[in-house]
Amino acid sequence: MTSSPAPPLAGLDALLDQVSGERMAATVATLAGVTFTGRRVGSPGGAAAADWLTDLLAETGVAVTRDSFAVGNVPQVYAPPAVSWQHAGGVVPLVFGRDVAVHLASADRGQPVRAGLAVAGYGDPAGRWLLVPAGMSLFDAYAHADGAAGLLLARGVDADGWHYTMLAGPNPGPLPVLSIEPGLHQRMTASARRADGDGDAILSAATPIRRIEVTATNLHARYRTAVPGGLDLLLTAHYDGVGDHPGLRQPAAADNGSGVAVICEAARLLAAAMPDGTGLSVALLDAEETGALGSARHARRLTDAGERPVVVNVDGAGHLNTAAAVEAGGPAYGLLAVLDQAARHVRLPLAAGPVASDNRRYAAAGLAAVGVGAGMAGYHSPADTAERVERATLSAVCRLIIAAVWLAGAAPATLSSLIGDER
Repeated sequence: MTSSPAPPLAGLDALLDQVSGERMAATVATLAGVTFTGRRVGSPGGAAAADWLTDLLAETGVAVTRDSFAVGNVPQVYAPPAVSWQHAGGVVPLVFGRDVAVHLASADRGQPVRAGLAVAGYGDPAGRWLLVPAGMSLFDAYAHADGAAGLLLARGVDADGWHYTMLAGPNPGPLPVLSIEPGLHQRMTASARRADGDGDAILSAATPIRRIEVTATNLHARYRTAVPGGLDLLLTAHYDGVGDHPGLRQPAAADNGSGVAVICEAARLLAAAMPDGTGLSVALLDAEETGALGSARHARRLTDAGERPVVVNVDGAGHLNTAAAVEAGGPAYGLLAVLDQAARHVRLPLAAGPVASDNRRYAAAGLAAVGVGAGMAGYHSPADTAERVERATLSAVCRLIIAAVWLAGAAPATLSSLIGDER
């Protein structure tokens, strides 16, 4: 048995030499700018980002189509929560984003609720803000909260001291709920136990959070059309972020301005380099932060139309440590083999690891899909700034994607395997 000759690599190397870290860094800086306000789905900043990305893709000579859809129940903190803690004869204002954050399970209370502090499960909860002990779930805390003013849960902060923002999570419950930095939560718990109802441990806090219905927009661009039965490649990244809070910028640079920059750069260079008959398209997706709804919609539309592209998704190309993480799903054995070959060529170590992003929605639809992630600093917080996105990481991940797509197009049979693809 003779093996197929390896595809010539001179053309690939010439293509890789054209990758511009500067151009990608500029894309990240723009997307992380004040104009786009953190790019939360359905926000004016998110809509402005979609317009800007449409123009960016169109500059490469491709037609861009937009697919809009409704997204409901999106949480929005619409004002600073204005939290202060009275104890030991003084009043301490708590810093939104660092000391305290509004929990996704919170009821909407736009006006401050002022009440004494107590510990959930100890004493009478009526009219008190209850500090939930470590190890007690939110569900169990509700069982101890009859008549309580609200709940205070300890939640860790990142290395920069910020609470991280989530848009996908529990629905609102019946009480105001705040997340408290763990060290502060311990001090408040000790203060509440010392006070023991004498009125010297009091919290005043609002929880201004509401759920809204918005319109999301996916962007699609087809550079090349596959011949019937030919290889069709789809490059994807989500462009939405968790959005700014009032008075609190959350730039969403690495997550996922970096992935968008990589995909746009890779597509720009690959468009003229792919062999005839190989399909190439890009999807810049919305509403990933609310449960990967944009990719779920796109995957369903693809399969309903009988299209079965091979999907490569990038989420986080900002801060490479020792290796890029790769998660495969669907019939992706052959795609993994090509990605491994590409990684060896560009000398980028890969490691199997979770990439909990849009790739999972495509895989769940039965498509061969891999997610690639190369780290980020300041996940879902004000610390996710453009300055912390490494140009070297952008370039390394872009070179990986270009090499994988180029090798797949040069030798498409490598994407078929009887081992692993038939399950």
